[in-house]
Amino acid sequence: MSGHSKWNNIKQTKGKMDALRGKVFTKYGKIITVAVKQGGGDPDSNPKLRDAISKAKANNMPNDNITRCIKRALGEAKGGNYEDITYEGYGIGGSAVIVNCLTDNKNRTAGAVRHIFDKHSGAVGSTNCVSFMFDRLGQIVIDKNCGHTEDEILEWGLEAGADDVVTDDEVYTVVTNPSNFNSVRDYLEEKGITFLSAEVDLIPQNYVDLDDDQYAVFQKMIDEFEENDDVQDVYHNVNLKD
Repeated sequence: MSGHSKWNNIKQTKGKMDALRGKVFTKYGKIITVAVKQGGGDPDSNPKLRDAISKAKANNMPNDNITRCIKRALGEAKGGNYEDITYEGYGIGGSAVIVNCLTDNKNRTAGAVRHIFDKHSGAVGSTNCVSFMFDRLGQIVIDKNCGHTEDEILEWGLEAGADDVVTDDEVYTVVTNPSNFNSVRDYLEEKGITFLSAEVDLIPQNYVDLDDDQYAVFQKMIDEFEENDDVQDVYHNVNLKD
């Protein structure tokens, strides 16, 4: 989920994700399975699988679980015919929302997504109705207590091909073009850096503020999206509150 601050999002969702850990593992297990069936079980030659493993690890999915998912996918002659579907729409207060799904039943997922939007004063829109408000960027978030200085992070990030390194109160955020994301991440990993998060995200060009009542409705909508097994990512342009 992307809002004003990547780190702010991480802090806000950590407790919730801990509570939903089983669902999180199920979601990433599905992503890993699909990646294996599409490109094989070697992450070195299957970028989609490598990204799936990276996301799973970032969400504390144990290595044993990841290995079992890969072996299970390799051992199956064929599995569910999953497909990626993206829904765009509007939340309360004119907010822009993008919901990425991975589903084996388009009718079920479309109905659920539409219901969640409608239930919280939102609406599903047409393709590209809000996506033009977002930029696709790689973001590698590093704790300031990682043992390396700001100058080192900046130097290594730029050496690896990053576009920028942004310093906040608690983290460094290395920003990359999506095409350079994997090489930058690999380079920083080789330097022994541990990431709080490393993903290619949709980043809003501008943000909107909601009043307290609108914010409560909006947050409930986002919660319901994230609790749905078919939903993989939710992006929006609302300034998150502490």
